Amino acid sequence: MSLVSTHTDTANGADNIVGPFTQMSQTVAKFVWNTAATNIPQDLEWEIVLLTLAIAGLLWFLRGGHGSKGVDGRVRKAGLLQFLLPKDIYTHASARVDVWLWVTERIFYPFWAIALLATVGPATEQSVISVLKWLFGNSPELHSNLAWMLLYSLVTLLCYDFVFFLTHYAMHKVPALWALHKIHHSAEVLTPLTRYREHFIDGPIWVVGGAVSYGFAAGIFGFLFNGGITEATLLNLGFFAVLFGFNGSFRHYHVQFHYPVWLSKWLQSPVMHHVHHSYLQQHHDKNLAVFTSIWDRMFGTLYIPEVDEYTPWGLGPDSQSEHQTFWQNTTGPFRDWYKMLRPRASRGHRSEREQS
Repeated sequence: MSLVSTHTDTANGADNIVGPFTQMSQTVAKFVWNTAATNIPQDLEWEIVLLTLAIAGLLWFLRGGHGSKGVDGRVRKAGLLQFLLPKDIYTHASARVDVWLWVTERIFYPFWAIALLATVGPATEQSVISVLKWLFGNSPELHSNLAWMLLYSLVTLLCYDFVFFLTHYAMHKVPALWALHKIHHSAEVLTPLTRYREHFIDGPIWVVGGAVSYGFAAGIFGFLFNGGITEATLLNLGFFAVLFGFNGSFRHYHVQFHYPVWLSKWLQSPVMHHVHHSYLQQHHDKNLAVFTSIWDRMFGTLYIPEVDEYTPWGLGPDSQSEHQTFWQNTTGPFRDWYKMLRPRASRGHRSEREQS
């Protein structure tokens, strides 16, 4: 009995031996899997995908197959599968460029995101607290409850929305910044991944804006409650961010999702972002906020579209050909900056010759 037991244990031990190459392969596979899992875009997480498809399916049913747009930006009637996942959009060259621009941005992301989030946000928060202490003295040390937590969530969302609006406004109005942001607008079709279609230099600008807005709101409420408050959350996200942003995937989705006009004057509906991506003159520089319509109304950039309004996407016939490939979009800002600086350099040389 003892010999049999020993033989069995030895055999099992041999079966469980893992060689160094297998260990290395398993380690690499685990690293790749974890990296991929942590970098899946929020709009492509399975819960969001299912919610998006469910809402889109309901819209298809309610509108009798109408409401989705084709590559040309016009509404068309479609069967359910074409309505949800149209082949002409998801096989378009622009959709493939979305993927490669996102991959490139993800490669550079670790080099700047952690540093900016760990410095800009806390520095803003501490600066706000210091100013409030200088103005009003010690913290009143209010006691937190659900109402205060909801208010904190709302103020955080409004701060983020305002800073996003200002940053976005500058992206459209300042030529040097538009050279970066036009990469996002060069998308000729809209897919959920278009949301992440950015130049790799563009990402840090948005992260700094977000860190400043979150730090500002946190500083105010940190002072009022002596640090003893957190946001009201839903699904581990800010309560109002979830309520206002659950349809965020529709902002870069070919299916129209309208709000009633009265509600669109306060909240950005997804179809209002379809307008933002249109190259038609009347749609230029419209709907620049992300959650609310408050700032666009205040600054005259609000545009509420008609049902089924024509919104051709991209940069337009004059310049689209310069931003169709991954390489063109990656090098585009550098080309544009060179063109901006070149006339100044030429004027400088001419001035020197005239003086001599």
